[in-house]
Amino acid sequence: FVRRTAPYPMLTTFDAPSREFCTVRRVRTNTPLQSLTTLNDPSFFDAARALAGRVLREAGPSREERADYAFRLCVARRPGAEERARLLAFQGEQLERLRRDPEAARAIVGEPEPGKGSPAGDGGGPADLPERAAWTMAANVVLNLDETLTKE
Repeated sequence: FVRRTAPYPMLTTFDAPSREFCTVRRVRTNTPLQSLTTLNDPSFFDAARALAGRVLREAGPSREERADYAFRLCVARRPGAEERARLLAFQGEQLERLRRDPEAARAIVGEPEPGKGSPAGDGGGPADLPERAAWTMAANVVLNLDETLTKE
């Protein structure tokens, strides 16, 4: 269902044309507001959760394999050594932070408090909640790379 009179705000931010007429080619823009949208819009964060779940299910058990797989899914190439190191450093920092703050990890993954409903996410117990949350944050970084968002 698409409302013609009130388009989804994210589409307006990304200069989507109105649905009143056909557009053959869209204008290419890159603004700070678009970056803020991709970092804060709930639909982009849901995409990061889904990407993290897929990485944890389908990639190998090592952090390096997971980082490589996330890059391959999003930008169709392996990360360079520096890119991998930075992503893994960020993921490690997030993992440490989220192990100290399980409520933040639960909020990132989208799980309710224990005993308050069924878990949302890709399963797993409380032990891997910080791990899933840290990979969700790392997936959000990969999804927000200029290379992921911009078609050259």
